[in-house]
Amino acid sequence: MTLHLAAALDGAGWHPAAWRESSAAPRALFSARYWAGLVAEAERGLLDFVTIEDALGLQSSLPDGDDDRTDQVRGRFDAVLLAARLAPLTRGIGLVPTATTTHTEPFHLAIGIATLDHVSGGRAGWRPQVSVRASDARHFGRREFPPFDLTGLTDLSADPHVRALFAEAADAVEVARRLWDSWEDDAEIRDVPTGRFIDRDKLHPIDFEGAFFSVRGPSITPRSPQGQPVVTALAHARLPYEFAASSADVVFVTPHSAEHARAIVDEVRGLSGELKIFADLVVFLGDDAAARKARLDELDGAELVSDAAIFTGTVRELADRLLEWRRAGIEGFRLRPGAVPYDLWQIASGLTAELRERGEFRSRYEAGTLRGLLGLPRPAGRYAEAR
Repeated sequence: MTLHLAAALDGAGWHPAAWRESSAAPRALFSARYWAGLVAEAERGLLDFVTIEDALGLQSSLPDGDDDRTDQVRGRFDAVLLAARLAPLTRGIGLVPTATTTHTEPFHLAIGIATLDHVSGGRAGWRPQVSVRASDARHFGRREFPPFDLTGLTDLSADPHVRALFAEAADAVEVARRLWDSWEDDAEIRDVPTGRFIDRDKLHPIDFEGAFFSVRGPSITPRSPQGQPVVTALAHARLPYEFAASSADVVFVTPHSAEHARAIVDEVRGLSGELKIFADLVVFLGDDAAARKARLDELDGAELVSDAAIFTGTVRELADRLLEWRRAGIEGFRLRPGAVPYDLWQIASGLTAELRERGEFRSRYEAGTLRGLLGLPRPAGRYAEAR
């Protein structure tokens, strides 16, 4: 079984000073051409997919609220809209935008991701994300959140506010999945001589009633090429593992060693035998990787810290690490380039070539959909089965 590889794209890279690298293009960050170039590079490397970060507030060094820093990138595009812009420019790679379930109606999320699946020909995914910050809630004014304070908090799942947001996220994904099934595959007739465009009997209300949403349906968007676009989730602990097990197809976990990876795999497998388990790594690649990272740390005024392990080294050394973690049960990797375009180029050109030499990575895209690339079957619509 060959490795699955993905790249996590976020502005100029995952180091906050990456925009100051000599190879960076800070003036182009807010242009379609810039993002098209990044995704084209990932596609040349035959990566399974890219993820695109998003949030409901500006990037900040504070847990809640905006900071006053002017030396780091601030601002993002809407990830779903950006993915839809990139879809016609790509042919094989999956596109997985982040979209928050907090403050966002699941009906809107469902039709946005379904539309992306249509315009990409079946290469769409979604990373649902919760937004715990009170400062984000104030952008919408519909709910009041308590200030989010990490002081003394070692387990986020112990916070009832966080637990409620994950429960809401699970309902949002369930609503989206039902809406994706609310049109049967052959609901569109499009028969000009008889004047019948759709078969109304093949459009189904979902009648979802939950603690957070009441959604009638059906969707306004016909069932998409994958039937169910791929749902992914980032998870660091038991509560998000449970969310991923109930709601996602792919989970991104954050081990810091092979032993840690094995323990996480065991825990996740105890919740679900079906999830694809990917590990996240922040990567700085090349013979001068450590020096480049040290220079960026100095520019930022602090050593980089991350929820994921930080790797500095050559692509050969990274390949060794990935294969070691695969023996611990990890099936794929979502690599976060420390600085783009350089570290993304190292992933797409150097790492994939190294893995291919070892017989551990593809030489062509073997499927036309993201589900196909990941070895996930196309599910039948639940309402068609019930008729």
